[in-house]
Amino acid sequence: MPKLGNPTSTIEILEKYHFVFQKKYGQNFLIDSNILNNIIETADITKEDFVIEIGPGIGSMTQYLAEAAREVYAVEIDKLLIPILQDTLSEYTNVTIINEDILKVDLKKLAEEKNNGRPVKIVANLPYYITTPIIMGIFESKVPVESITIMVQKEVAERMQVGPGTKDYGALSLAVQFYAKPVIAMFVPPTCFMPQPKVGSAVIKLIRYDQKPVDVKNDGFMFSLIRASFNQRRKTLVNGLQNASGLQLEKKAIADALEKMKLSPTVRGETLTLQQFAELANILYQE
Repeated sequence: MPKLGNPTSTIEILEKYHFVFQKKYGQNFLIDSNILNNIIETADITKEDFVIEIGPGIGSMTQYLAEAAREVYAVEIDKLLIPILQDTLSEYTNVTIINEDILKVDLKKLAEEKNNGRPVKIVANLPYYITTPIIMGIFESKVPVESITIMVQKEVAERMQVGPGTKDYGALSLAVQFYAKPVIAMFVPPTCFMPQPKVGSAVIKLIRYDQKPVDVKNDGFMFSLIRASFNQRRKTLVNGLQNASGLQLEKKAIADALEKMKLSPTVRGETLTLQQFAELANILYQE
């Protein structure tokens, strides 16, 4: 089997199986070997590593992962790609292909069974619509993960990395930065994919913290505050939290908490740092 990750081999395998791209899965296959090598390098894959790949497609990146890692589990949702993967990865004895929705896979159990509970590395080329649910699902379900190296839409990568006061700052920024250090490794133009997406992409590495950067009594409550404050980002934080269904917070309690933090009662959520959201959550949770 010829090495994929180039236009010629990709076209050959797609024609061989008469494959038709499915828009619902956001399928865009990498056709640039330099980018693939850079992703392996960014993810810091070694022969000690058990790697979970999300969305292997036709196996372009899987081939590179298999050569670099101890073992690879490739989770693909599209059943039409399974025969192609079995073909393109037939030479690799350290790859297991799973036809499943990654949101339904027990990654914690997989890490325990295949890696003795030690942290795994996750690598993925993710479509925009599913990026946030997958990342947050991994973090919130406490999968033992060392790092997540993913190809995502450029603006999504930037959103994960930005700080308060910027238009892209939001609940995703805070959630990612609570669990991991986000580092954009490279930007990837549409020409590196088949078919070409309409927007640019970026490879971002999320390096999981051993110890959280903030001390919060109840992180679920903190994220409820964060979501409420950004759901109505034009409103003041006091009004946004007071109007949020489910929180049941009184206006005076919110204003008193902000005063205790030496913040203005007219402050907006988009100006608060992760540390300030943690402090606010601790005060309100206690009360």
